[in-house]
Amino acid sequence: MDGTLTGAPWPASTSIGATSTGARPATDQVTDHVADQVAARTLPLRGVRVLDLTEGAAQSCGRYLADLGAEVLRIEPPGGSPGRAEPVVFALRNAGKLGLVLDLDDETGRERLHELAGTADILLDSSGEATARARGLTPETLSARHPRLVIVSLTAFGRSGPYRDFTATEPVLAALGGVLARSGLPGARPVLPPAGLVDQTVGVHAAWAALVAYVRRLRTGAGELVDVSAHEAVVHGFDPGFGTQGSAAAGRPEGFPRDRPDASAFYPVFPCADGHVRICLLARRQWRAMFAWLGEPAEFADPSYDTIPARFAAADRLHPLIGALFAGVRRDALVAEGTRRGVPIAAVLTPGEVLAADHFAETGTLVDAEIAEGLRARVPSGYISVDGVRAGLRHRAPNLGEHTELLLDEAAPGGAAADGPVPGSAVPGSGALDAGALDGGVLDGTGERGPEPDLGIPGDPADGPLAGLRVLDLGVIVFGAELGRLFADQGADVIKIENEAFPDGLRQTRRGGGMNASFAWGQRNKRGLGLDLRSEQGAALFRELVRHADIVAANFKPGTLESLGLSHAQLAEINPRIIVSDSSAFGSRGPWSGRMGYGPLVRSSCGVSALWRDPTRAETDSQAYCDGSTVYPDHIAGHVTAVAALAAVIRRARSGRGAALETAQADVAVMPLGPALAAESLAPGTVAPGTVDGGAGNIFAAVLPCAGDDEWCVVDVRGDEHWARLATVLGRPELAVGELATAGGRRARWAEVEELIARWTAQRTPAQVTATLQEAGVPAGAMVRLPEELTDPQLVARRSFRTLEHPLLSRPVPANARIAWFSTIADPPLRPAPVPGEHTREICRTLLGLTEDEIDRLVEAGVLQPPPEHALA
Repeated sequence: MDGTLTGAPWPASTSIGATSTGARPATDQVTDHVADQVAARTLPLRGVRVLDLTEGAAQSCGRYLADLGAEVLRIEPPGGSPGRAEPVVFALRNAGKLGLVLDLDDETGRERLHELAGTADILLDSSGEATARARGLTPETLSARHPRLVIVSLTAFGRSGPYRDFTATEPVLAALGGVLARSGLPGARPVLPPAGLVDQTVGVHAAWAALVAYVRRLRTGAGELVDVSAHEAVVHGFDPGFGTQGSAAAGRPEGFPRDRPDASAFYPVFPCADGHVRICLLARRQWRAMFAWLGEPAEFADPSYDTIPARFAAADRLHPLIGALFAGVRRDALVAEGTRRGVPIAAVLTPGEVLAADHFAETGTLVDAEIAEGLRARVPSGYISVDGVRAGLRHRAPNLGEHTELLLDEAAPGGAAADGPVPGSAVPGSGALDAGALDGGVLDGTGERGPEPDLGIPGDPADGPLAGLRVLDLGVIVFGAELGRLFADQGADVIKIENEAFPDGLRQTRRGGGMNASFAWGQRNKRGLGLDLRSEQGAALFRELVRHADIVAANFKPGTLESLGLSHAQLAEINPRIIVSDSSAFGSRGPWSGRMGYGPLVRSSCGVSALWRDPTRAETDSQAYCDGSTVYPDHIAGHVTAVAALAAVIRRARSGRGAALETAQADVAVMPLGPALAAESLAPGTVAPGTVDGGAGNIFAAVLPCAGDDEWCVVDVRGDEHWARLATVLGRPELAVGELATAGGRRARWAEVEELIARWTAQRTPAQVTATLQEAGVPAGAMVRLPEELTDPQLVARRSFRTLEHPLLSRPVPANARIAWFSTIADPPLRPAPVPGEHTREICRTLLGLTEDEIDRLVEAGVLQPPPEHALA
């Protein structure tokens, strides 16, 4: 994304619905440019400066921070980032950033970096330990000189452990992170997830860790060293085997199949007249609606089929009936009829169909934008909306070194510009910045830092970086659990509010109450309040709690908060500082806003399912989809929203006002497909399952068999140097010359190349393949099954798991230990998840000031709900 608008250093945001070719009128460009600058001044991280020295997936961390308004300075070496070899991927990872070039192998360049670090709040770095030491720029060295700086080291495996020096690509992380083991058809080769999903997890996970550390800095004045492992981000963030799992429940060592789970019947896909549709029958009422649609066949009239296990067991008889009903009917008609009947159903859309979907155009999820000079494509605009404004793509990624001179002049002592080029830097094509681009508040105009904002949080940060924040958690299922848990783990007082008439779906997995591991994982460190929000008195009590709260989090269907009288506008009248996060499957606007939303339907509607299928199967094969046993985008959507909510807390310190946040999980699912969607918009019909390089054409990533029973590994060749190293390991150095020495030659003989490597890997265990190729500098990784994560040498060395106990669990369970290693922030506590209403009386006494008599009367009326007596026995 290295283009500019003629005569303007900042290209304007492109209006929704603009075509992907041709120029727009200058008046439209000016209007968009002004609107962009106004929006930027209201985004929550305005005033936060970030130095971005990252490569690969780590760049998406800075992109999200830039989307939220941070001033992100992208620092590249004189020759440019290696990532520029994949121009579309690079452009989307670096949109919204400023660009400068520094030679960090040169002393003058390093000194210029220190000058910039003196003006910054957060520094992101993905350099390995050896490179950092050679330059004298280790996190410890930087921290010693800049003790207020938050320094985030984001590397493949972290700064410790036996894999510390390994290299990892997205496919390798999918293998070692437990994703690959759940992807693919039983008995067949595992299937890599679509490119971008794993990288997205890493970037958003790191953004959360960075802001947690930054909030602590604002509260204490001291910086922080943060060690983020991309490997652990995938293990604990993508779809954790030992975390809130929804229907996956795959992390139980005794229950996880050795082969890929047969997930085709979980959320089945059926062919129809013009493609495929997917259904998601969970609740009894949904099955009953499907039963009626089928004409109430006597074979399935028994009430036992009201349960998911019974229908799953009868899939060989039930699914042919549904298939016959759907055959010959067009997708739109099936979706409309299913919606009318209350049957969760969605069309399985290809990338091309996603690009053409009216919903994504009307909501602004997809926009046409200049992504490189003279090149326009249709791309995702951003994750989330803040106060109705999309926090996302505002301007293209910078040209190489575009802002070097101005930024270094501004950072130099006294802010005085040096005559001529700045030593240690390169300035190819520098341009003047918009007048408002550098007034974010980190400098006061004299080169000195302005005063830090006071977050106004009353708690003691020694009890956790977010201690003193109060979150009223109305969230349900996976997304709701994850969002609240992230805050609770860092010390916030998270009050999970439930109504016994509408229990959280995760509680319903056991009859008669009790606790399951999934709920225990997702609700740890929270308090529980039983409250009927549908009653007038219950709603009044909730509003009173809002007076003393910071965040309200919900993920109901659109309009639910408004119907309860609990919209952001209504709650802001009570507490102008309140931040309200409202999430749903497809958002509150657009033609799909009224659809029932579950993760499998979101994946189908956003192109994820179409790209997550076995590429060796025919396009008409409805059994070829491989995303049925994962929970996506629920977990990562929770992380995305947590980052935005914490950013809103930071903005509130300056503005004094809260925020209305909206997350459509569909937007979260579309974002990582940006390179694929851009490629499809430029060359329709070219993006297909198995694409791993965003169109670069220089990558060979293969899932290959290893010695043993159903053992597999990933080998990922990124360019000619990797191929030469691999040829040496194979004992065939001659393969590094001639036709196969080039990416084009290898692609032309793909099957032959794959077979050649497979013969070598098949004679070795996955661990042997990983060790040998990593030692040679070739990215490779074993397919790790979820139970094996508990004994993985790297995860064990980094103490990535702890033991979670709960009095209502039959036994302790493993749980993720932390989001990152911090220099001063302690690991989260593991307080047990509350039973329904466990802290109702305590909260009513201490926060609402109710007497015991008042509480008793409200309990008798059903407004308040304390825990059942047997629940705490």
